[in-house]
Amino acid sequence: MAARLPRLGVSNDGRILVTGKGKPFFWLGDTAWELFQRLDRREAAKYLGTRARQRFTLIQAVVLAEFDGLHTPNRYGEKPLVNDDPEQPNEKYMRHVDWVIRSADRLGLYVGVLPTWGDKVNVGQWGTGPVVFNEAKAHAWGRYLGNRWREETNLVWVLGGDRIPVYEGHDYRALWRAMAAGIDAGSGQRALKTYHPSGGSSSSQWLHGEPWLDVNMMQSGHGGGHDVPVWEWIERDLALAPPKPTLDGEPNYEDHPVNPWPKWDPRNGYFRDWDVRKQLYRSVFAGGCGVTYGHHFVWQMWAPGREPVNNGNELIAWREAIQRPGARQVCHLAALMTSRPTRTRVADQGLLVSDPGAGGDHVRAMRDAEGAWAFVYLPTPRAVTVNLKRLGGRMVRVRWLDPVDGTTIELGRMDADAARTFTPPGDRPDRVLVVDRLA
Repeated sequence: MAARLPRLGVSNDGRILVTGKGKPFFWLGDTAWELFQRLDRREAAKYLGTRARQRFTLIQAVVLAEFDGLHTPNRYGEKPLVNDDPEQPNEKYMRHVDWVIRSADRLGLYVGVLPTWGDKVNVGQWGTGPVVFNEAKAHAWGRYLGNRWREETNLVWVLGGDRIPVYEGHDYRALWRAMAAGIDAGSGQRALKTYHPSGGSSSSQWLHGEPWLDVNMMQSGHGGGHDVPVWEWIERDLALAPPKPTLDGEPNYEDHPVNPWPKWDPRNGYFRDWDVRKQLYRSVFAGGCGVTYGHHFVWQMWAPGREPVNNGNELIAWREAIQRPGARQVCHLAALMTSRPTRTRVADQGLLVSDPGAGGDHVRAMRDAEGAWAFVYLPTPRAVTVNLKRLGGRMVRVRWLDPVDGTTIELGRMDADAARTFTPPGDRPDRVLVVDRLA
């Protein structure tokens, strides 16, 4: 069956992702790290079908998985490599990965493919390993995968696998560079690539100048408490030269214990859907080219009989977790961002006359460069004063958008000749102010 999705690339200005025909693409990802290893085809079809219906656009999954992924067989009893050798892939294992990638394509989903989890490169930070890559093996593995999927158009390559590329005096950048070169050599083209770092960092800190890196990715993560200022990281990345798109590829996961390392304190609680929305909306409104959602029991595809990871005192099987509130709500962010022209959107805190606040109270604003529209995300129900004159018109239409269910409350038309104060309805913790210029 012919592929239906066009290949992705970067816009000429280096700020957004686009299809081969130049149409803007909004990355709404989900972390399904263990998808290839832990689910059979029937389960994978259920997972992918659910995420497609929830309007996700991309799934992040790992070929050489995290949890002893070289020695623990997949659901069909197959391990990925023969003798732990990246130059000896197991064809039967890879056929299952083929099937998942092509199934995603038929559902309109891109796949952010991680060739390996980072512990197969560097086990020193943590992980089971074993380390099986040097530069030559990395190039060979990249070339094999690139060649195998050279006809698959729904792929984005994600190197790294929860690792920083320079750690305790060891510099792994040449190895990742070799893997990237192998992917291009195998695929016969310049393939779109990003890099997934460990928590609290962005790929830009070590790799921004690497020619193979097309998109910066950060991980605001789960160990920095509530309301990590990811909007500042987005601003930092976008100020770098040459310009490259950036996004948060691993914010806090829904139902993940807050700060679980080295030992979780139950008083810290869990990240819930409101925590998820706050980070997703604010990173995108700061200029991210998209964002990734995650659920704590979906990324590990937990099911009864498996050992859970960092579970606190809650357990939710992945079949139920794919329907958690946050997963059903993120479509409203995607719908909002794709409802207006993408190329002219700019982050603009200058819209705010009132104090934008900090932490959990921090408000983010963005607008059309020509003033056709503006969005303001309020994480808490407090008043905000907006300078409507920055839209350059005489009249505007104003609404409140509910990020939980996507409904709106009309505030009507009003003059745009001054700053105006808006107080959100108090029945939700967060709201989006939507302003459209009329004249």
